[in-house]
Amino acid sequence: MVVDEPGAFGPPEDHYQRLWNPHRLVYIGGEAKPADGSEQRCPFCRIPRGDDEQGLVVARGERCYVVLNLYPYNSGHMMVLPYRHVSDYTDLDDAETVELAAMTQAAMRTARAAYAPAGFNLGVNQGEVAGAGIAAHLHQHVVPRWPGDSNFLPVVAQTKSLPELLSDTRRRLADAWPGPDPRAVPRHT
Repeated sequence: MVVDEPGAFGPPEDHYQRLWNPHRLVYIGGEAKPADGSEQRCPFCRIPRGDDEQGLVVARGERCYVVLNLYPYNSGHMMVLPYRHVSDYTDLDDAETVELAAMTQAAMRTARAAYAPAGFNLGVNQGEVAGAGIAAHLHQHVVPRWPGDSNFLPVVAQTKSLPELLSDTRRRLADAWPGPDPRAVPRHT
């Protein structure tokens, strides 16, 4: 019978600390992705029909809404989406385009009020080849940035360290959102 010494399991002692994020494996493995691009399987179509806190909805407009990214690059990483299931930016109607732009501006103002970032990355990834995790439903990323917020962890350890829980981030941003209470807007069906 062979008995291992205590501490024999895991990586050898090398003076590094490990930050384990097993919940990320779902994202990396693609298990949370919809099976197809249909409206029935689309999480971005389901989210606005549910509870704002559960769905991480920050704000609602008439044609678009703002939701936290479930796998954020940084704290406060929001996405602005049309309610309508549309994949291409050029397929937005004029009213959706205007509201998407206005809500992106409001998201930036809100993030500045809540987090005071030094800058932003804004972007739409059109198609899977361009990096869209869910290519079937257009979404614009609004990512707050700070000096030094990028470090070795994502590159070396495939790990992103975030200082705040998503529920706390959602509450902070929803409370800072300008205008009327976003929870007062009727549910999109």
